[in-house]
Amino acid sequence: MYDALVDPSALRAAEGASLHFVGKRRGGHSADQREINALLVALARKGDRVLRLKGGDPTLFARGGEEALALAAAGVPFRILPGVSSALGALAAAAIPATHRGVSKALILATGHAVGTAEDIDWAALARTGQPIVVHMGLAGAGPIAAALVAGGLNEDTPAAMVASATTPQEQVLVADLGTLAARVAEARLRPPAVIVIGGIARLRETLLATARCEAWASA
Repeated sequence: MYDALVDPSALRAAEGASLHFVGKRRGGHSADQREINALLVALARKGDRVLRLKGGDPTLFARGGEEALALAAAGVPFRILPGVSSALGALAAAAIPATHRGVSKALILATGHAVGTAEDIDWAALARTGQPIVVHMGLAGAGPIAAALVAGGLNEDTPAAMVASATTPQEQVLVADLGTLAARVAEARLRPPAVIVIGGIARLRETLLATARCEAWASA
């Protein structure tokens, strides 16, 4: 059972297996979570060896906890294999340190999928921490998120970046500031999956890349 974020090439390792697409994508057909939970239980009770394949860390904004609870309630034994969250993997691939001495003492992970709804996050409270924020599923809501953070006290010139399709041949990294992020993202026509990075750590990318280029030139 695999998600939309799973690279098709990974499925070649599942030759001979029965494949069930249960992907979730904004604006597209998505399997209902209750249906996914029921299918996991049903396949396991048939005696099948079931792999629930997700992109990134299965318990970070990926409903892995909900699925594990459904299995536990049904008495189905399971184990969770840890993955690398895009909150960390995407930043590392884009030469943006997740934390950096003298710049940050914490890293806030948030979801942008509920922007503009009653379930939305208190962005002003996050802004007041002064710590870097990584937003999952925030591409469509980049404008409202940026506006809410500015209203909460962050300056419009706060460094920001968007990392799309991280670690793939289609990877795109856009560096801007909080005030211009949404316009720059729209202009570049970035597509999901993507994470937003807000805070001083985003500024370090330019320095790291400049150093890497200097070292490459020196070795040449």
